[in-house]
Amino acid sequence: MRATVLIRPKQGILDPQGEAVQGSLRKLGFAVGQVRVGRLVDVEVEVEANGSDDARAQIKRMCDELLANPLIESYEIRLEGS
Repeated sequence: MRATVLIRPKQGILDPQGEAVQGSLRKLGFAVGQVRVGRLVDVEVEVEANGSDDARAQIKRMCDELLANPLIESYEIRLEGS
């Protein structure tokens, strides 16, 4: 089963990359508000008959233990093929 994990800085956390992109877009003449830069991780998980519940639990554990820093980042899991 394939999943996409979108990881972003939590609201209120400084985002220097987002600020740099925002400044550059404004210099190029684009009218933009706040810009946040995150990461997108595509994961393929091997699961048994329980399917999407097992996959979601595994990916949540991956995020909590490695992919995201829970102190400063939030994440969203999107399963495909469930």
